[in-house]
Amino acid sequence: MKAFFQDISLSAVVAGFIATVISYAGPLVIIFQVAQAADLPHAVLSSWVWAISMGSGVLGIVLSLRYKVPIVIAWNAAGSALLISLLPGMSMGEAVGAYLISSAIIVLIGISGTFDRIVSKLPSAIAAAMLAGILFSFGTGLFVSLQDQPVLVLAMFITYLLGKRLAPRYAVLAVLVVGVSIAMALGELQSEALVVGLAVPVWISPEFSWQVTLNVALPLLMLALTGQFVPGVAVLRNDGYDTPASPLLSSTGLGSLLLAPFGSHGLTLAAITAAICTGREAHEDPAKRYIAGVSGGVVYLILGLFGATLVSVFTAFPAALIAALAGLALLAAIASSLQGAMAVPQDREAALITFLVTASGMSFLGLSAAFWGLIFGVAAHLLLGLRKPAVPPQSQPSILESGQPVSR
Repeated sequence: MKAFFQDISLSAVVAGFIATVISYAGPLVIIFQVAQAADLPHAVLSSWVWAISMGSGVLGIVLSLRYKVPIVIAWNAAGSALLISLLPGMSMGEAVGAYLISSAIIVLIGISGTFDRIVSKLPSAIAAAMLAGILFSFGTGLFVSLQDQPVLVLAMFITYLLGKRLAPRYAVLAVLVVGVSIAMALGELQSEALVVGLAVPVWISPEFSWQVTLNVALPLLMLALTGQFVPGVAVLRNDGYDTPASPLLSSTGLGSLLLAPFGSHGLTLAAITAAICTGREAHEDPAKRYIAGVSGGVVYLILGLFGATLVSVFTAFPAALIAALAGLALLAAIASSLQGAMAVPQDREAALITFLVTASGMSFLGLSAAFWGLIFGVAAHLLLGLRKPAVPPQSQPSILESGQPVSR
C-alpha cells in the first residue's frame, strides 16, 4: 500500500480522468441513441449506464493493481452501435440473453488461451468492413441533423475540425462543451428534464432465441474481439507492456456475464482512450503509469453511481446535438474501419460487399444486416480466394498490424 501511494502522480491521475471523461463524451452518446430508438424506460437506461460504468471501474482498478499496468476497461462501443437498429425489434430479455451468450464465449476463449489463434483466422478486412457498415449511419446522421439545427451542428463541426488541428486528443470533449453551450444559448436545453439521483440497478430476466443469437450475440462477439480486444492488446504491446491477453479476456467476459442482467451489453479493453494512460503523458516511468488505470476506474465508479443524473443530462440535450456528437465522435473510427477494409488488395471486393450489405440495414429471414454482411463477406472472401496465387506472408498484414478499427 505504501508503494502505491508513492507511485501516485498528478499526471497519471489526470490522464485517467481525461480518458474516462472522453469515453462519456463520445461512446456513451451511442447508448443514448440506442435507448431513444428502442424507447427504453429511464430506469432501464439508468441501470444500463450503471452496469457498464461500475463494471469498467471495478475491472480497471483490480486489473491495473494486479498487473501494475494501466489497463483501461470500457464497454463495447462498436457493439452498442450495432444495437441501434436491432434493439427496437426485440425485448430487453432477448437482448440480455444474447449478451450472456456473447460474454460466455469470451470467457471460454480467455480461459482456453485461444485468443491469438482465433483472431488470426478472422479476415481483418471483413471485420473492418462490417464495423464500417455498422457505423455508417452515425456518420450520415451527423449531416442529416444539420437540416434541423444548422447553427448548432455547424458550430460543433467547426469545433471538431479546429480541435483535430490544435489538440486532437480533446477534440470530442471540446465539441461537447461547445454543443452544450450553444444549445443553452439557443434555449434548446430542456432544463426541466434534469434530475439529481443515484442509479438503481434493474434486473432483466434473460430470454433466448436462435434468431437473436445469430443477429446479436455473434456480431457482438466478433466486434468485441476484432474491434476492441485486438487494438486494446496492441496498445499495451506498443507501449512495452507484455500483460497476457487471456486473463484480460476472461476477466472482462466474467464481468460482462455478471452485469448482463442489469443491461450491460459487454465490457472490453479500451484502445484509443487507453493510449492516453499507457503513454508518456501519464508518467515518464512506465512502471508508474498503472495509477492512470486506477484513477480512470475511480472516475467510472463515481459517474456510474450517478447514472440517473447522467441519463437526465443527456435527455435534456436536443436530438440534433446527440446525433452530431455521436457522428463526430465516430469519424475517426469510420475512417480507420474503411482503411482497414481496403488494406488487403485481394480482399477489397469481399470487404466492399460486407460494407454494403451491413450499411444497407436490410433484413432477411429475420436476420440482421450485420449478420448477412458477415456471411456474404466471408463467402466472397473464400470464393474469390480460390485459384488465386498465394501472397507472400510478409505482404499480408496481421489483424494486429492492419489498422484494425477501434472505437475509443
